[in-house]
Amino acid sequence: MRQSRRKAPRPTTVLRREVLTITVPVALAALLAAAGPASAGTGGAPGAGDPYFPLAGNGGYHVEHYGLTLRYDPTSRHLDGTAVLTARATQHLTRFDLDLNGLKVTGLTVDHVKADHRRDGQELVVTPRRALHKGEEFRVTVTYSGTPKPVTDPDGSLDGWIPTDDGAFVAGEPQGAMTWFPANNHPKDKSSYDITVTVPVGHSAVSNGVLVGQRTAQGRTTFHWRQREPMAAYLATATVGKFKVEQYTTRDGIRVYNAVDPREASEAAPVLKKLPSVLEWESKLFGPYPFRAAGSIVDHAPDVGYALETQSRPLYDSAPDLSTLVHENAHQWFGDSVSLTSWKDIWLNEGFATYAEWLYSEQHGGDSAQKTFDALYARPASDDLWAFPPGDPGSGENIFGTPVYARGAMALHELRTAVGDRTFFDILRAWAGEHRYGHGTTAQFVRLAERQSGKNLDRLFTTWLYAPGKPNNP
Repeated sequence: MRQSRRKAPRPTTVLRREVLTITVPVALAALLAAAGPASAGTGGAPGAGDPYFPLAGNGGYHVEHYGLTLRYDPTSRHLDGTAVLTARATQHLTRFDLDLNGLKVTGLTVDHVKADHRRDGQELVVTPRRALHKGEEFRVTVTYSGTPKPVTDPDGSLDGWIPTDDGAFVAGEPQGAMTWFPANNHPKDKSSYDITVTVPVGHSAVSNGVLVGQRTAQGRTTFHWRQREPMAAYLATATVGKFKVEQYTTRDGIRVYNAVDPREASEAAPVLKKLPSVLEWESKLFGPYPFRAAGSIVDHAPDVGYALETQSRPLYDSAPDLSTLVHENAHQWFGDSVSLTSWKDIWLNEGFATYAEWLYSEQHGGDSAQKTFDALYARPASDDLWAFPPGDPGSGENIFGTPVYARGAMALHELRTAVGDRTFFDILRAWAGEHRYGHGTTAQFVRLAERQSGKNLDRLFTTWLYAPGKPNNP
């Protein structure tokens, strides 16, 4: 969430959180279409066509797998990296772009042959020695180094590689992946990952998926992480710090890895203890947990101001409360497994995760969802809650604003009221199941809700997602 950017809204700031390619139940045509529009001629477009972030992502290819090998020194804050991208051309290509902000490129090959490249802002423009044919698989290897720095988002917050006093807090929503590896940096393009990070002994490097290897030699420890299920680049992390580590397997076979900064450990412990029960509860509501691994990264990063739903292992800037834990793990279904096709649809992530908080409270002795809804609706028309419609926030500056989270959740509660509990929860499970490991749009969700309920819901969604101002009394 970059809510509070838990990445849930913080009330005083912004709401916000070996090469192996996986075969996923998404049609190849859909994957190819997800790579974005092509520019004129035979060059891939420098962006995926997102209205809020025009240069995010790239056209002309789909990345099937990232192999990232990193070496980081927390004292000097120097990063050395090698990125191997296994990709497939979705059009005839004589050149293509990668997103990379800062860092010095020291070498670049395409299929082991040196390729020409140049920098153009956040774009790394690559011209291979020979043209790539539509449908052809190719491999790009980029070596790079430097001091990674975060980017400043339109709302003034930082994301990407954010230095801390003992390492780095690495949270990429919405733009930050490009601060530490070359990427097709838009949620439309999802890939499997192997991320290997070497850090000084005494530090840990925590990433996504399953830890498949850890070894120490010559004063350094190398951690190898594998995320087999497809992941958008912004959900990748390689957070570095001095962590207390806990590992176990849940009774459902999910491998849990918790990494906690000792300064946050006592406060975090009672909340993290509830993670297996939270995942079990969410699985009953939303369908089977979508990943092999779960867990938490609890850093001590007081200047960050948010948590993020990094895939399979949410990242917290401090010890989370229970609502934040529920929120970020709900994102594993809504936002991570089922991903956006455009940032303007972010209510599909944040409204759903916020409503999960309401449901958890309702079913665990707290306020009912209706009571939470009523308290929000009681806010005056001048309140920030009604500042813009959540279905199209209007700019990147607003995507982590209160309406996306709270009014987005209100829209779901209105849907629940209109169709009844049984149909409503059928809709949530169908959404998570039918789009598992893929993408979804608001229009697709509306069609699903109408199909499941047999009702025309156009007025409801228009009112709560797109109408300006405070809706009339429901």
